Amino acid sequence: MRYFSKKGIIQKPDAALVVLWLGIWIFLGLFVLYPLARLIYLVFFADGKLSLAILSKVFGSWYNKKAFVNSMILASAVGFGGTALGFLFAFSVTRIELPKIVKWFLRAIIVLPFVSPPFTSSIALTMVLGPNGLLLKLLHMPDFNIYGFLGTWIAETLTYFPVAFLTLTAVLEAIDPNLEDAAMSMGSTPWQAFCTVTLPLSIPGLANSFLLLFGSSLADFATPLVMAGHTFPVLTTQAYMQITGMYDMQGGAAISFALLVPALIVYLLQHYWVESRYYVTVSGKAGARSKPKGAGTFAEVVMLAVISLISLFIIFLYSIIFLGSLIKVWGVDNSLTLENYVYVFTVGRKAVKDTVTIALVSTVMGGAIGVVIGYLVNRHELPGRKALEFVSLLNYVLPGTVVGIAYAIAFSSGPIVLTGTMAIIVALCVSRYDATGIRATTATLKQIDTSLEEASLNLGASKLTTFRKVTVPLIAPAIITGTQYLFVVSMTAISATIFLVSVRWSLLTVRILECITELLFAQAAAFSVVLILIVAMAMWVIRLLFEALYPNLKWQRGI
Repeated sequence: MRYFSKKGIIQKPDAALVVLWLGIWIFLGLFVLYPLARLIYLVFFADGKLSLAILSKVFGSWYNKKAFVNSMILASAVGFGGTALGFLFAFSVTRIELPKIVKWFLRAIIVLPFVSPPFTSSIALTMVLGPNGLLLKLLHMPDFNIYGFLGTWIAETLTYFPVAFLTLTAVLEAIDPNLEDAAMSMGSTPWQAFCTVTLPLSIPGLANSFLLLFGSSLADFATPLVMAGHTFPVLTTQAYMQITGMYDMQGGAAISFALLVPALIVYLLQHYWVESRYYVTVSGKAGARSKPKGAGTFAEVVMLAVISLISLFIIFLYSIIFLGSLIKVWGVDNSLTLENYVYVFTVGRKAVKDTVTIALVSTVMGGAIGVVIGYLVNRHELPGRKALEFVSLLNYVLPGTVVGIAYAIAFSSGPIVLTGTMAIIVALCVSRYDATGIRATTATLKQIDTSLEEASLNLGASKLTTFRKVTVPLIAPAIITGTQYLFVVSMTAISATIFLVSVRWSLLTVRILECITELLFAQAAAFSVVLILIVAMAMWVIRLLFEALYPNLKWQRGI
């Protein structure tokens, strides 16, 4: 096996590199390409022949057609609403002069949805605005119905707007305030400078944010299952019901396949915006940056009023989750009790233990695989490295329902049977959620000059020693990001993993969903609080471990 280096010289990689390369391809082929191929075959082939009969049958139903339209409407609404909300928070944190404690507080609020199960907002909204809801009783509104489009849209927007915040914060911080100064020096007011300079320069980031939220909503399974109801079906819940309710694997696969096309279109558009988002803000020379000028007093007061209300509402919802975990029977018997936590650590103890075990194994394996893929793609001119990068991100691009059904099809029969094992859940978590670690490693390695590693090799260190003592410390912040994210999503995922749980291996998110469907909201709230605490503690421990291994990270807390 030979390859061309950047200098055009034919080089022969060492044996260890070849083994790593082949091992990664085997893993991706088995847990990314093979399940997807099995799903496509099941949808498009009948009795060994190419056929569209299954797709025609499934989408001949008006209810499934309605689910497709609803999915597009909901995803668009979440994209617009979440992007607008994320922009208000990002602008307030980056362009308005606020005390540091206030900015820290706003960022802390935005972190909450990241460390929570995907339907935490749904549980809180149900406890507040659902049957026997707290606010309905206080406002005397017994006929109000939160279920359907409205409740699903609110819950998903609150869940995903932090993604828009992170995207737009980076964009707004990259805009030079001197451009706003130039507009104001020509007679523009702060509001006019905002409308003619800041906002237009943010358009690529706004478009990227919309596409990210559109894709997130399109792939969401848990929130619509709790909040949408029968009056507002979406594709993800329809695919789940087709499999679990009607035991129709082919029909569920066909419905989930309908999500592939819009998901891939969204990915390609998002990739385009990511590649082009900096072209309007980077110049060859830059002077000293002045302070951001904001958007004018009136506009800033309105923005701060909106984000204050949203922040209070989020705090209120999470307070309800905590309070609900201490209530005996929500809406019926409001006496305080710890029985719900006793329930979690007795009846739900297996789910807690299984989920933590799976998350730990997935984090260790995924962290190592993510670093290896990022390193191979960026530091070695091996054949097929672009294809390797694309395939490694493919499961992340696809909706979780699609990936989960593909795994259920691929590993429940045939040459490889993994149904009911921990291996299949770990493989799914690693292959689907390792994308953040891969991207973070790739981005960091692009900023590190190869001369640092070459200097180590010239001084007599082996490639392994150089990688361990030079490369890994330099990319440690990226590894922290990847491992923290992988642990969080391994603990909170449900859209894909719900198709793979069994009696032998249970998950906390599935137990929470079971409690919701059985109207055990107090127990669901207790499970959610325990999950949030485990995730928050794990993120802190991961950072402490890396700081112990690499003490120089202690001054990089902003990463």
